[in-house]
Amino acid sequence: MGSHSFERSITPFENREALLDDYTPNTLVGRDDELDEYHEALEPVIYGEQPNNVFLYGKAGVGKTAATRYLLRNLEEDAEQYPDLTLSTAYINCDGFETSYRVGVALVNALRPPQDHIPESGYSKSEVYAKLWQDLDSRGGIILIVLDEVDHINQGEDSILYQLSRARENENLQNARVGVIGISNDLTFRDRLSPKVRSSLCERTISFPHYDANELREVLKQRANVAFKDDALTDDVIPKCAALGAQASGDARHALDLLLTAGDIARGNNEGVVQEEHVEEALERVEKKEIEEGISDLNDHERYILYALATLSAEGKTPVRSREIYPRYQHVCSLAGRDEHTGRWLRDHLDELGMLGILSLTEKNEGLAGGKYREYDLQQDLGLVVTALEETLDSIGVHESLSSYYNGK
Repeated sequence: MGSHSFERSITPFENREALLDDYTPNTLVGRDDELDEYHEALEPVIYGEQPNNVFLYGKAGVGKTAATRYLLRNLEEDAEQYPDLTLSTAYINCDGFETSYRVGVALVNALRPPQDHIPESGYSKSEVYAKLWQDLDSRGGIILIVLDEVDHINQGEDSILYQLSRARENENLQNARVGVIGISNDLTFRDRLSPKVRSSLCERTISFPHYDANELREVLKQRANVAFKDDALTDDVIPKCAALGAQASGDARHALDLLLTAGDIARGNNEGVVQEEHVEEALERVEKKEIEEGISDLNDHERYILYALATLSAEGKTPVRSREIYPRYQHVCSLAGRDEHTGRWLRDHLDELGMLGILSLTEKNEGLAGGKYREYDLQQDLGLVVTALEETLDSIGVHESLSSYYNGK
């Protein structure tokens, strides 16, 4: 057995944390147009005026949260030179907060010291809102509330968005001026909002497109200059990571994860220089992690669909049409003691799983004889999918076709 002691040795890193999600650089590259528009939307704040409500949307990893952190940091620092301006911010990630009630509780607690937090149950929605208005007004000044991943709020549960974005107009606040910044990875979320919420929350709407390979190269160079020692990267590493990030829907987070993981691999090998071969190995690790995280974020019925398709794949019956997946999905639902959704719902969610890169979709056209249809198959390794579904398999049982893949057996 090898030694597992911890000792400092050769490392390519100067400041590894510069590649992490929570690092905010002194300047942002590759988002000039979006930053100009965002800066203009926030500019009333520096004059002590009622802030605009801002809605940011775009796929994951395109710089929405990074731009928000960057501009709010600059705004808070610049506001300090004006004695007549009181500015504060509150940040909530809505992942796990599916209702206005839960978001309201989270906001109250974000505004209070830990000893004054309220529990997640025990109050009516109106009581939570009353506490929120009181806390906001007692703080006073301008308060910017960031609701990241706001699309996690269920459809029909968005009253908090209207209440916040029209709090002063509706005379819920006297002393405080509130601006709401909503951030969404779901490009269709805005369309799901009720008309009055959409008109309130989306006063200023800013779209963040995906990065291209050149923009990703600039992002990586900027971070690498801080993260790595001089001459710790071969010339092909950043172009390789940028190209792979561009292939992954222009996702800067994916590209940065590749660079970070490649550096970790080099250090683990006691090497001081990161090379292209380290990036290739990093790609396997990062893709595996992203798929596992993507599957873990699925709801129960989406996991049942994936379970059903995995059994068909294990039996060598894929690619397969949705009508052939549906009976197996029904069987999985019966094992779980849950009612199945409709066939139309199944088709919609198969397409969504395809967009996530978990499934592959193939369009078929057999003309007048068979018409147009789609076939589905797993796009990821079956063993990896089964491992990611382990919680579901533990809960409802393991189909015999998957027994050899389950738990590494």
